[in-house]
Amino acid sequence: MIKKKRIQNKKNKQSNFSKLSIFQSNKYKFKKSCPLSVKGAPTIDYKNVKLLKKYTSENGKILPSRITNVCQKKQRELSLSIKRARNLALI
Repeated sequence: MIKKKRIQNKKNKQSNFSKLSIFQSNKYKFKKSCPLSVKGAPTIDYKNVKLLKKYTSENGKILPSRITNVCQKKQRELSLSIKRARNLALI
């Protein structure tokens, strides 16, 4: 009986590792905080070209929040200010 329990425990451990995937819960991954919501972060403004260039690609496209780790509220402000800066030919 003891041998059977040991074998079952080994099988359970192996099955847990096989279940790990990219789409697992946030139990094992930590979420980074928003770099624009932290205390002392720069304000988002269309005149701040240096900050806006950080969040655009080489082609001039706005980078998504999943890459930049910016929260949803700040991402909306950021995209609006990037569009304004483009319109005024600052970027």
